[in-house]
Amino acid sequence: MRRGRAGSGATLTPERESALRERPQLAPDVQVHEPIADDAPWVVQRGSQQYIRVGADMARLLRALDGERDRPGLVDTLGAPWTEEAVERAVESLRKMRLLEDGQPHRSGNTWFKFVPPLTFQFTVVKPERMLAALVPLLRLVANRGGAVLAAVLALGGVLSLAFQAPQLRHALGAPLPLGVLFGVACASVVATALHEMGHGAVLTHHGGRPSRMGVMLFYLTPAFFCDVSDGWRLPHREQRVQVALAGVVTQMVIAGSVALGASVVGAASGESGLRDGMLVFAVSTYVTGLLNLLPLVKLDGYIALMTHLDISHLRDRTMTDARRFLAKVLFGGRYVRELPALRWSVPFGLASMLFPVYLIATAFTLWLDILQGIGLIGATLVLVGVAYLAYRLFNGARLLVREARAAGARMWRVCVVALVVTAGAGATLTTVTVPYTVTGGYVVEDGRATLVLSDAADLDAVTPGTQVTLYRRGMVTRTETGTATVGQGPAEKDVAPLSAFVPVREGDSLPVPAVRLPLSVTAKAPDDSIGTARVAAGDRSLGEWLYLSYIAPAAR
Repeated sequence: MRRGRAGSGATLTPERESALRERPQLAPDVQVHEPIADDAPWVVQRGSQQYIRVGADMARLLRALDGERDRPGLVDTLGAPWTEEAVERAVESLRKMRLLEDGQPHRSGNTWFKFVPPLTFQFTVVKPERMLAALVPLLRLVANRGGAVLAAVLALGGVLSLAFQAPQLRHALGAPLPLGVLFGVACASVVATALHEMGHGAVLTHHGGRPSRMGVMLFYLTPAFFCDVSDGWRLPHREQRVQVALAGVVTQMVIAGSVALGASVVGAASGESGLRDGMLVFAVSTYVTGLLNLLPLVKLDGYIALMTHLDISHLRDRTMTDARRFLAKVLFGGRYVRELPALRWSVPFGLASMLFPVYLIATAFTLWLDILQGIGLIGATLVLVGVAYLAYRLFNGARLLVREARAAGARMWRVCVVALVVTAGAGATLTTVTVPYTVTGGYVVEDGRATLVLSDAADLDAVTPGTQVTLYRRGMVTRTETGTATVGQGPAEKDVAPLSAFVPVREGDSLPVPAVRLPLSVTAKAPDDSIGTARVAAGDRSLGEWLYLSYIAPAAR
């Protein structure tokens, strides 16, 4: 392994630039890694994450770029097949790839913090190489056919166990859980995610690679763990790299299956219990996150595995480029070159990769919007941040689309006409399409008297006497209708309400939060639960008004 020498840190003078071009040398953050096996490739590493596979002849050239040899000297050192012309072309290509010293001041990279565009912040907690190397003997015991069979039995057995526990599972997902159980599920999920990342690093270590960093990150503002296994590009076989990519999901599935089987044992021993409910919720959430990790349309494990299997670097970015160029050609005309012409499905895959993150965020909003808006200004602000990010992605996508069109020779008048048509169509949709508008809150029954409770971010103007209200028992995932009511006569009063009216926790009765109370007239028998979720039917609104009232206005109230 050879590292380029650090730059002088001085201002680049014409003499210095001439010397660097005459006697090139590697940049200080570039390393040349020898093959880790007989059939493994030579790999050039730039920085902490960029890995480039090269042939043996190119590796010899890179190792010879020490700043002491000019081109004739390099040819004398390297011999065939290198010539001065070939060296000249290779050096210029390496310079464009920013692998050569350029004479500019160099700052040592911060290995404890890394920003990954567009919205990921990584904080390194530990260098796991030695820790995982100590686990290699244990890995050898399970990294075989018997271990694979055991993992499959646990993962599939857990699914069957959940199917046999379907009634208990419906109850666990659709009813409030004790606060201690929710805390336990959250802690267990953190541990499972950490083990997921350790699974990646452990399999990489088993195959001879070196995981460089492990830590925590904000992934699109969501807390998560990470393990940097970029060194996997040095592995000689695709199958090994695919195994590294999928190791985390396999780990999650085994954990989920084991907990689901354990829940059946707990149920047989103690019957209905909060522990069993928590285990069921944890197993389902772990299975779901594992399956989401397998989807190749976002930069998660499934995508890394697919990219590795196809041996196409930056697969998602390149397919999205093909998709943008396809859209630009249809909308604006022009002549385009495909990034991946040999990949027939690159355009539909790229289109799906553009749309799926939006669908994923919209689905998350659907599941959690009631809870987020129910907890007041903080939840409404989080929703607004998500909406702002979606708007940014939409704007950035449109900007890239227009840039592709202009680069391909599209006429400016056609770009403007299409933009006007799209804007007019969007405006017509937002103003003419109507959707039902609801206000989410909770209800409380005290001494036989029902009260509607709303957060301080709720739309009080839309809640008028006589408005229909539906009452629900809300769980972490599902909800069940338990009754109906109407808003009664009387003024809104600022007061407090139990947390359970907004968040599905069982002990929230003793945790008061600020709220607005309105009288409620139950139209049928009182619901069995004295505290639950309420949804006020506030009539139809245009799509534009509905979007504003649901996602933007709550943060400003």
